[in-house]
Amino acid sequence: MRNIKWVFVLYAFIATAAIMSIGIFIGEGSALGVVLAITALIVVMGLGFTTKKKMREKGQL
Repeated sequence: MRNIKWVFVLYAFIATAAIMSIGIFIGEGSALGVVLAITALIVVMGLGFTTKKKMREKGQL
């Protein structure tokens, strides 16, 4: 448990919620919702990869 990077767990949950919301918005027929959910997914994934790179450069990973 001590090696868990909780920030990455948080990013994973948010990304999962964004993926699920894409399906929900498709089911509702909301094009705007789909676009916003995809945008949120891209932002969260980008933040995750950026955070990982910064932590790797600092030697924290």
